[in-house]
Amino acid sequence: MPLRVAGRRALALVRAVLAALCGRLDALCWSLLSHFLPLLGWSRSPTLSTAAPTAGGRWEEWEAETPTPTSVNYHFTRQCNYKCGFCFHTAKTSFVLPLEEAKRGLKMLKEAGMEKINFSGGEPFLQDRGEFVGKLVHFCKQELKLPSVSIVSNGSLIREQWFKKYGEYLDILAISCDSFEEEVNALIGRGQGKKNHVANLQRLRRWCREYSVAFKINSVINRFNVEEDMNQEIKALNPVRWKVFQCLLIEGENCGEDALREAEKFVISDEEFEQFLARHKDISCLVPESNQKMKDSYLILDEYMRFLNCRNGRKEPSRSILDVGVEAAIKYSGFDEKMFLKRGGKYVWSKADMKLDW
Repeated sequence: MPLRVAGRRALALVRAVLAALCGRLDALCWSLLSHFLPLLGWSRSPTLSTAAPTAGGRWEEWEAETPTPTSVNYHFTRQCNYKCGFCFHTAKTSFVLPLEEAKRGLKMLKEAGMEKINFSGGEPFLQDRGEFVGKLVHFCKQELKLPSVSIVSNGSLIREQWFKKYGEYLDILAISCDSFEEEVNALIGRGQGKKNHVANLQRLRRWCREYSVAFKINSVINRFNVEEDMNQEIKALNPVRWKVFQCLLIEGENCGEDALREAEKFVISDEEFEQFLARHKDISCLVPESNQKMKDSYLILDEYMRFLNCRNGRKEPSRSILDVGVEAAIKYSGFDEKMFLKRGGKYVWSKADMKLDW
């Protein structure tokens, strides 16, 4: 491994550890303040979860309304068996919350208004060979009664046995596929030796049909696939949604000094992205997401259950919802609820309402 890359990875690891420690220390400080400030004569509005006391001894009101966590993307692991060059949630830590702690956080989110949970990574099927995410899927559907439970995966580790055990509790399985040419997938980093990513995609499509799971495809449009015509393959697979993303740079993740990836070579222009969309305009399930739409319109929880704010071009974590609650943490998420609705973030996402011909 080149010395420069090793140095960047070591620096990224140190920063991740420090961020986690700071988050825990910050939460402890706020907890102590909430107990002792009233003794000093400061008062707090009962409608606020956290704020900063002013010199006059009262708590400042937040200017913006607190968004509702209607749809949440929980990246519970950063570990992955693929090495996609544009990945914007890289393996900076190997931490995964204990199952019961993760369930506690999910219950808090449900109580705060969550209707849809999407489990992602990293690769979610790496943890306990898919049992961890399977238990979370079961919990969210059976105990929390969420309308929609979904997973985003590269699909390489999913076995039919998993569908037999957990398929009935899963509404949507989204498989990442950026090209239908294996050579291009290899250039991107989405491949494992002799395994065929496209053949596996077709097998997963068949299992989703057999076990009544809505099938979705996610594609990141980048320098290596921007000229590809995917019309025939997408129509044959017939997903409920084909989410098409423009390659996005996030400092500290896939670009910058402390990044584990160098995604600059994958970036395409807005015009090139629009040309790709125009070439596929006849696909009815196409859901395009440019960088402008994507950056601030997702609620992302990291492995510590901290909301990640991407407004400044990098992922800046809030305090963990496990420490300060959902309302306090979500204020720092940078979430643009209006853009979420404008991009069609809320749709028919429960398989019971899709009326699909399995």
